[in-house]
Parts: sequence; C-alpha cells; structure tokens
Amino acid sequence: MILVTGGTGLVGSHLLFNLVSNNKKVRAIYRNEQKLKNTKDVFACYTKNFETLFNSIEWVKADILNITELDYAFKDVTYVYHCAALVSFEPNRYKQLRKINIEGTANVVNFCLFHNIKKLCYVSSIATLGKEVNDGFITEDSIWNPEDDNSVYAITKYGAEMEVWRGTQEGLQAVIVNPGVILGAGIWKYGTGNLFRKAQKGIKYFTSGTIGLIAVEDVVKIMILLLESDIVNQRYILVAENWTYKRFLQTLSLSVNAKKPEKLASASLLYFAWKLDWLKHKLTGKRRILTKHLAESLTSETYYSSVKVTKALEVSFTPIEVTIAHIANLYLKQD
Repeated sequence: MILVTGGTGLVGSHLLFNLVSNNKKVRAIYRNEQKLKNTKDVFACYTKNFETLFNSIEWVKADILNITELDYAFKDVTYVYHCAALVSFEPNRYKQLRKINIEGTANVVNFCLFHNIKKLCYVSSIATLGKEVNDGFITEDSIWNPEDDNSVYAITKYGAEMEVWRGTQEGLQAVIVNPGVILGAGIWKYGTGNLFRKAQKGIKYFTSGTIGLIAVEDVVKIMILLLESDIVNQRYILVAENWTYKRFLQTLSLSVNAKKPEKLASASLLYFAWKLDWLKHKLTGKRRILTKHLAESLTSETYYSSVKVTKALEVSFTPIEVTIAHIANLYLKQD
C-alpha cells in the first residue's frame, strides 16, 4: 500500500493519477471534502475515465497534525509520498506554517519510523537551498544560511527537511526533492494554474528576475523513480529550465491568446507595492498579496542546476515551452 499526503494539491493529484493509472494500490489523505474536486479536475484533464480512477483510491480524511487520524492512515502502508504543505509568504502566517510544515512533517516521519515504512519521498522546495553558487548555479551543495533574510515559507520548509534528516538518523530511508516553480493543469483557482487565468485577463508588467520552472509530470516521474530506486538519504533539485520573468509571462500570455506584457516593473515600484500591500493588510486585515520576500524574488537572478538528478536517474525534462502550451490548451478547453 502506498500512502500519499496532500492528495488534493497539484503534485499530489498528479502523483495519484500516475499511480492508479499503473494499477498501484493507493491510499490518500484529504482534509476538506470540497478539495477532492481538485483531484477529479486534474484526472479529467487526462482521461474520460476519471471517476473510475478516482474511486480506485482509498481516501482517508485525516490531518497530519492529528495523531489519531494518522494512525489509521498509516495502517498496512509500505511507501509514503509526503506532498502536504502550506505555501505562503505572509509573515503573519508563520505560526500556521510552522505547525503544518514542520510539526506535520515530524508526525509523518514519526509514523514512518513506527510502522517501519520502507521509504519516504518528501516534497520540499528550492526555497530551502542556500545562495552559494557553484559555477554560477545553485546546487544541492549550496548551504542554507540561517542568518540570511529568509522568507517564513523557506524557514518552515527547511525545518521540515530537518525532520526528514532526523528520521534518517533514526533508521528511516528517505529521499527529498526540491522542485522549482511547478507548472501543471487542472487546478485553476490558485497556484500556478491561476497564472493562466490571470494571463488571459491581461498581465501588464513583467519583472527583472529569473524563475526556475518544471512540469508537474516531470516532478511526479522523478519522485516515483527515486522511491523505486536503491537511492536513499539524498536530495535532488528539480528545475527543467531557468527563465527570465519576462520570457515566462510573455510566453504564458501568448499561450492563452492574450496580449503579452511589455512594461518592466522596477525594483522601486515593487518596493512601493509591497509597502502599500502591508499597509492595506494592517488597516483592513485582508491577506497579503505581495510581501517583501516575494518582491525581492521577482527581481533576483538565480539559476538552479539539476545535473545531480539527471545523472542519477538518466532522465530528461519536458521543455518549458511545450509544458506551457500543453497546459494552456487544457485550460482553454476546460474554460
């Protein structure tokens, strides 16, 4: 039995589709019944038989912070993919991020140890990598610096990784993947899927930074290969290509038949924007849209290397232009 946490998210739902399409016995955790529609929507992108595949999954309502619910979820499980996480750069959500990303991962690790799970695959992020570069690229050897001005999301994902490594010291076999920005179809209301909706409505500005991109299908393929391999206690960056934001947003806009952005949002404009967003949050209590760390990432030039994983598994990545065109086609059909 394979257990997947975060089965209603982008990575989790695509992972589930791959597993059940290959007749794997799968159990998946969900917290909100309404979110199950996300998984169905993803399945529906790739097959008319989505209801049958969806119903072949053993769904368990559980919270990774609830020990009792997790105890049942782990019964008779052999392998675990831990995809559940909270993604937010809002400083005021730091305590919630710590609970879900760090404490939740610690619970998953502890249950893996207690139930003698053969192997755990944890989905982390390139946000946990240090800024030290090797030949111009950030690699798995780039060391995290706690003294840097790290985002709350990065801090809690790094803390989650420490829980996984702690588990390996106690006998757990595990692998960690550090994906860049993951592009995938089916979930259009938030995440990268929502970028296609925004592009269709019109994006006026691009920023001066760079972005590491990868197709969700490639992330899932590599996760499965790693879990089924003899590789243990290693981490791998998953970035297919490093693009400028200008190229990314213009390609995205053209893919949904919209006008491409032509104006550069300067660093000073973004500084003013996140300050204004902070003030709006303080006055109204509305959630943050643009934070200091997010604004800085939009203007920073950072390049990631996936050489380690391509050598270890002899895999290649789907070209990002092909990925964007594919997702846009599915979006326009569903829209």
